[in-house]
Amino acid sequence: MILSFTKTEAKSIPVNNENELKIAIKEALPGDEIILANGVWKNVQIKFYGKGTKEAPIVLRAETSGKVSIEGISDLKIGGTYLIVKGLYFKNGYTPSKTVIDFHIDSASIANHCKVTQCVIEDFTQLNRVRDDHWIEFWGRHNELSNCYITGKSNQGPTIMVILEGNEQINNYHQIINNHFGPRPRKGGPHGETIQLGDSGTSMAPCFTTVANNFFERCDGEVEIISNKSNNNIYRNNIFYKSEGSLVLRHGNYCTIDGNIFIGDNSSEFMGGIRVINTGHWITNNYFYKIKGNEFRSALAVMNGIPKSPQNRYNQVTDAVIAYNTFVDCITPWQFSVGANMDKKDVLPIQEIRSAKPVRTIVANNLIYSTGNDDFPIKAYDKVDGILFKNNVSNNPNNSEIKNKGITTEDFIMTKVSDWLYVPASNKNEVYAGFDFETIQNDLFGSERNKENAIGSVVLPIKDNQGLINEKEFGPDWFSVKKPESISKVVQVSSTKELISAIANQDSGVIIELKKGVYQLERSVIIDKRISLRSKDAANKATIVFKGQKNTAAFIMHPKGNLNLSTIILKGDKSQTAFSTKERDMSSAYNLKIEDTEIIDFNYVLKVYKDAFADTISIDKTIIKNCRNGLNLAAETEDLGEYNAEFVTITNSNFDGIENGILDYYRGGYDESTIGGNLTFHNNTISNSGKSEPSGILIKTSGIVNVRISNNTFTNNAVKVIAVLWGEKNQKPIDNTITNSGEFKIEQNPKQKMMY
Repeated sequence: MILSFTKTEAKSIPVNNENELKIAIKEALPGDEIILANGVWKNVQIKFYGKGTKEAPIVLRAETSGKVSIEGISDLKIGGTYLIVKGLYFKNGYTPSKTVIDFHIDSASIANHCKVTQCVIEDFTQLNRVRDDHWIEFWGRHNELSNCYITGKSNQGPTIMVILEGNEQINNYHQIINNHFGPRPRKGGPHGETIQLGDSGTSMAPCFTTVANNFFERCDGEVEIISNKSNNNIYRNNIFYKSEGSLVLRHGNYCTIDGNIFIGDNSSEFMGGIRVINTGHWITNNYFYKIKGNEFRSALAVMNGIPKSPQNRYNQVTDAVIAYNTFVDCITPWQFSVGANMDKKDVLPIQEIRSAKPVRTIVANNLIYSTGNDDFPIKAYDKVDGILFKNNVSNNPNNSEIKNKGITTEDFIMTKVSDWLYVPASNKNEVYAGFDFETIQNDLFGSERNKENAIGSVVLPIKDNQGLINEKEFGPDWFSVKKPESISKVVQVSSTKELISAIANQDSGVIIELKKGVYQLERSVIIDKRISLRSKDAANKATIVFKGQKNTAAFIMHPKGNLNLSTIILKGDKSQTAFSTKERDMSSAYNLKIEDTEIIDFNYVLKVYKDAFADTISIDKTIIKNCRNGLNLAAETEDLGEYNAEFVTITNSNFDGIENGILDYYRGGYDESTIGGNLTFHNNTISNSGKSEPSGILIKTSGIVNVRISNNTFTNNAVKVIAVLWGEKNQKPIDNTITNSGEFKIEQNPKQKMMY
């Protein structure tokens, strides 16, 4: 008997609503294309399943890329084989589940050989920043995320998570390629990674995911931009642009980190490079420019491990190869035995003491170049006798404690090719040929090393236009990252009614000038956009009198609220708050800048609530007097590493008659994944304050990592202690004048609550 089959012709299936979409997905056959009509698809939960083939995948795409927006409470789950999603734009909403895009529907419907491409996820963040989700979760095998733009995640959880639970997920060979990861704002606590491959529990599983040719732009969520927690992954040809974090080999072994570019600048000391933990990694052909971070955020941080480490902590570095890398204008680029903490044995449990030095590790054929005089290229926090140095060259003297014949000083010339790229004027061919080094076949830009090998990441000659970054090479071809520049509009007001109307109705970025006079506010003003308030005549300041009820705030900061208050007199009746945050649903950071202003007669100057976070609070040339409390940034009391503000700068200001403390700035929990808070308290005058402060401490900075208190004058403050500073973090008072105001105390290693 002869059987004959009729080939089904692929169909294009237009759909206009969720019901039509469900029917189309249910009936789709290999080669079919389901086309979502242009427009807003709101509050949709799409389950895209089916069985396509390699030659005839099933496609779900936008009618016009970028013209189909997925909004509201929505998500997309994919389960099946050879499915492609293309051209969708997620915005103005958040997921109701744990994911925005998920490569599995349930345990019985996992994606394999599926692709999400040419999509955008923008600010699709939870209403509360500590609610955990992942924007994209990889399950199954051989799935791909390519040419997407992903930006703005401000809530807890990695942006992308690769799951390794069960045999279906290991040896997965996923591809994360050609994407543009736009800014991820500082989170003010842990769990703000951009990509995480695996977790502690599955960190010894083979993964084989490739992360390549991506552009990471200002990904500042936490110290780990990429958190590797599995084996055998490849990180190749990615650009990390001015991102306050590092590519971190947190758990897992035998990864390849090759041909990546790390670009920093002079504006931040928190931009990092590569942090090395565990076994068998090959770190080759990477280029580092102006990476000025220290310890965990240094250009190259090779850590100490914990002997017999628990699986979720720090394993010893062994059998690593660090070769053919270039470091240009990085401050102390090589830092070894980072995290060594044997001096903390009295305040930490034994399972937290990192005393296992790196061993059987080769550092060879690397180039260090500085246009200035950085003669301390190496810092070691323990002995480095387990590291073999071979044929490494620096152009500056090595005055660090680590001297080794494998690190030499030579006077060589580097040619500036672009804003960030320097290449040698000539190849330095005296390379060390270590075991398996012949497998390092190409340089940073793909040139073959077997023709003419050389020290450093670049072999001459280079092609034209190397060193130029074309953002259009990353992400979707239909989406423009550049936003039109807005011109700040200046609006003048002369009455309370006009002031309230201008704040409510003008566009973000408005500058509101108050003519001389008194403006009485009967209720709180919401700040949910960029607003500047200033007196029209700075010499004749306008006065805002807040007449709101007890415990209400004159100004309430909402997510993305940005208030610049200058040349204003702000008065209360001592029962209210000058500035507060929204009590809940603080999805994103706010900013508050106060300059040349007077704040008088309030209960609190600033009071924040749990889960609220400010990127920057700045007070300059301001008088604060006759208030019960100063700034309260201590609402995160669960000791989970969270804190309420990243940068607090108080300068050139006068505090007088503050009944309790001037500042309470708190971070609890033993956590090293964040910047950890920054306080600059400089050139201020503090008098007649603290008489009712229960703690007896005028400025509380418990757990804050970076604290500078300098050139201040403290007079007649009824406290025993001005501040307790953290000795291990090099905190110390500098050039302060103290009269009848207690003293500074320094605690070298304060006890902290364990989080793990």
